[in-house]
This record gives sequence, structure tokens and C-alpha cells, in this order.
Amino acid sequence: MEPIYLDHAATTPLAKEVLEAMIPVYENVFGNPSSVHSFGRKARQMLDQSRRVIAESIGANEKEIIFTSGGTEADNLAIIGTALANQDKGNHIITTAQEHHAVLHSAEYLEKKGFDVTYLPVHEDGKIHTSDLKSALTDDTILVSIMYVNNETGIIQPIEETANLLKDQDHQAVFHTDAVQAFDLIDIDVKTLGVDMLTVSSHKIGGPKGIGFLYAKENIKMQSLSFGGEQERKRRAGTENVISAIGFQKAVELVKKQKESRKQAYEQYRKLFLEELTKQNVHHDVNGNINEAVPSIINISFPGVNVETMLTNFDLDGIAASSGSACTAGSIEPSHVLTSIFGKGHPCTTNSIRFSFGSANTPENVTEAAHRVAAIVNRLTSKGK
Repeated sequence: MEPIYLDHAATTPLAKEVLEAMIPVYENVFGNPSSVHSFGRKARQMLDQSRRVIAESIGANEKEIIFTSGGTEADNLAIIGTALANQDKGNHIITTAQEHHAVLHSAEYLEKKGFDVTYLPVHEDGKIHTSDLKSALTDDTILVSIMYVNNETGIIQPIEETANLLKDQDHQAVFHTDAVQAFDLIDIDVKTLGVDMLTVSSHKIGGPKGIGFLYAKENIKMQSLSFGGEQERKRRAGTENVISAIGFQKAVELVKKQKESRKQAYEQYRKLFLEELTKQNVHHDVNGNINEAVPSIINISFPGVNVETMLTNFDLDGIAASSGSACTAGSIEPSHVLTSIFGKGHPCTTNSIRFSFGSANTPENVTEAAHRVAAIVNRLTSKGK
């Protein structure tokens, strides 16, 4: 039985073109980008090239791109680094209850350091409301962090509206968005969007693991969280990962070229998947407003079935899916995202599965996956009767 991968929100297969771009660097470029000799200069040229391409992809200046080890480090640097550097202006931070743990745990760390954190509620459509943000803002607010697309539900958050609210109020708060799940499907221009900082991860878009970037507007005060050399304009010490930067560049170039075709394909996959569940008489509900979501992620509640039991049976039948974000997969804890939407103890928090589409899928294997999922859910629900 052919295994079928429906967990692209956790990580994506490395694109063939990305691997092909990285191999010559593995073979021929080993210099330290900080070295002044020819070997170092060659590595520096490749790193600078990657930075330029990535900056252009979001309408930024190359000086505003900080390479990191991935989305988590970029989020940590954005939240903790900015808060520590601006605490002379206030100690209040606003984020949401449904953020990725890279943001939530950074906020919790800052709370222990004496910062005051407000966690905005999430409504049944899966979105935060800017009216809640407006009510939460104070003169001491120095940072607002709201993810662009939720990694469990796929719901798009009101990022531009949030930026406009802060701008209209001429507020001092720095605005950060985690755009890890948004970059490959939503056109992003940081100037139009109005954000001050933005996080992207390579392995979510067909690139290598172990590299990401933080866009930070040039005037943003930020304290480095690593200590060593003066790489990344003194904001992130450590020898740069040139090989992965080239792979990241190629992945970004593929996104630019394929964004519309990917979006159309994922919309087709989502439609086929839901149609097959309905055809097989599976009782299911989509969590959040599907019309406000990216097509690559769908979060489905299966009433009367336990999430761990479903995932075990899916795996035995060759289906890779998730109960939520990758860093909490396998946990028996209810989804914090769905809890933020529906409340503690709600059945959806323990009977919902995230299916996420991507390059490993075709119309045929998505339909087949839905057929297998339907058979498993129907079998489990009939046992429970």
C-alpha cells in the first residue's frame, strides 16, 4: 500500500531543483563568508546573492534580512530580542492565544522576566478581531505579534488591518508576524503589508531544514540572543549556512514561479478530499471559516472519535497527518489552537485532524487518502456505537 503524505504544514519534501542547486555548493564552496581570502569571498558572494533574492521576494532591502536556523529562532529573536531592546519604552506585549509555540513560549519567558503579556482571544471563525487588539493596546505596549496564517487551521489573520490600526494610532508598538505558513501562497510586500518584522522558514516551502529568516525593518532596535562574532550585522552571531542559503534561495524562486499553480492545485485537493468524505458518509466538520483559509491546510473534526486512535490507524494505513502543529504531534494534550477557538473541554479539541497538502500530492493520491480516512473513521465510529 502506497504511503500518502498529508502533513506538509509540518514539513515539506525537498524540491529536486533545490537539491540540484545545493550540490555544487557542497562540492565546491567551503570557505567561511567572514574570511577575506578568495575562498571566503566566494562564499560571501553566494550568501549575498541569496539575501538579495529573498529580500526582493517580500519587497525588502537586503540589509533587513537576518538569516537564522529556522522559524523558531526567528520568532525568538523577534519577540525576545525586540522586547529586551525596547523595555525602556514599556513592558507590555500583545500576541494571540493561537500562536505557534515559538511565539507563545517566548512570551511566557518574557512574563517571567517581568513583562506583561496580553493574549488576544480567537473567535469561532478562527480569526482574531482587531477590535480586541484596539482594546488591549496601552501606552506601554512595545510589541504586537500576530501570525499571518494559523498552522493548525490555515485561517488567514487580519495582518494588514492590524498594521493600519497601529499606524492610524501612531502607536510605538513594533509589529511582528509569523508568516511561515503564508509565504508560499500569499503575495507579500512588507511595505504594503505594514509589518515591522516577519518570519519565514525554508523547510515549509520545499527548501532545506535548518535555515529561515527574520525580516526586520532597518530602524528596529533588537538585542542579539547569540554571542560570538559580528555576523548578520551583529544581530545573529555564528558562521552563516551558505549551502542552505542557496537552497533557500532556490525554494523562494520556485515559490515566486509556482505560487498560482500551487494555490490552484491545493484548492482542487481540498475540494476532492472533502467531497470524498461526504461521498463516504463520514460525519465531519471543518474547523474555522474555510473561505478565510489558505487551501493547503484543512482542520477537520470527526465527532465521536479520539485523535490518538485516528492518527494511529491512519499511520497503519499509510496516511501521514497531524493532530496539530508538528512540535506537539503525538501529545495527548488538546490542541491549544482549537482550545483558543472553542474553549476548554470542547470535543473539537480532541477529535480533530489537520490535513495539509503540497508537492507530494496528486488528485489521485488525495482522493485515495480521503477514501482510506473515511473507511477508518466509519469503522471507529461504528465500534463506538
